[in-house]
Amino acid sequence: MSDHHIKRLVIMRHAKADWPTGVPDHERPLEERGHLEAPLAGKWLLKHGVVPDFILCSSALRTRQTCTWVCDELGEKAPTPKLEDGLYSASANRMLTVINHVPDTVTTLMVISHMPGVQDLAMHLASRDSDHDAYMDAATRYPTSALTVMETEKSWAELDGQDARLTHFTVPRH
Repeated sequence: MSDHHIKRLVIMRHAKADWPTGVPDHERPLEERGHLEAPLAGKWLLKHGVVPDFILCSSALRTRQTCTWVCDELGEKAPTPKLEDGLYSASANRMLTVINHVPDTVTTLMVISHMPGVQDLAMHLASRDSDHDAYMDAATRYPTSALTVMETEKSWAELDGQDARLTHFTVPRH
């Protein structure tokens, strides 16, 4: 793979959310642990040189708060996130449809969304040459704040299934 053709996709599950009584699911906030752990994802991205130039974020409060913490850590390198109603409680196929509409000028795309869609999407896209340990980790568990990093030579519009190499799966924690 020649580097200039590689696109990277970062799929993140939102940080730990609270379940306050009487609050609709869409408006659930992060709990204290979520506020502590979400910035760690941004730190991990910076440390590993995986800085998104475009972020698609579910419109739910917990994903928006997660995104704010990640962007705070990315500082001036952070792109302006785009809120996407279609990512809220979306299936892997629905998420992929949203990704397929991303302009090809984007080289590193980050998607912040929810289970089970984030895990299903990572498994659907993972190619046979994925890192075995990262693939098995992502397949067996996908806790809050988990990040999957994938690489592909395809355009966003062509991304379909088993055509992105899963290179990293991490759960940034203290």
